Amino acid sequence: MEERKDTKPKHRDKIEALDSLSVGISMVAAIVIGVGIGLALKHFTGYTWTLWLGVFWGIAAAGLNVYKAYKRAQKVYEGMENDPRYAHRAKYGDKSFDDEDK
Repeated sequence: MEERKDTKPKHRDKIEALDSLSVGISMVAAIVIGVGIGLALKHFTGYTWTLWLGVFWGIAAAGLNVYKAYKRAQKVYEGMENDPRYAHRAKYGDKSFDDEDK
């Protein structure tokens, strides 16, 4: 029986990039769903403030989606600081943009 090596899937980087792109879509979807819930609550209860409650829930859900995406991206960048390819930039900063200003 062969031992299976732990390797990354071939297209993992592409899938992670698409996950980051989907943040915008999930923000819009969260707000639309919140407005839909608010409209349904307004229809069933007759109170206008329940519509705004649904809008608030949608905006809060969109904010939560952005926060979760930020935390995922932060974990990826934390792993890069120990990478030798980026050690110089982490220690001394990126001077390539400052040289153009002279």
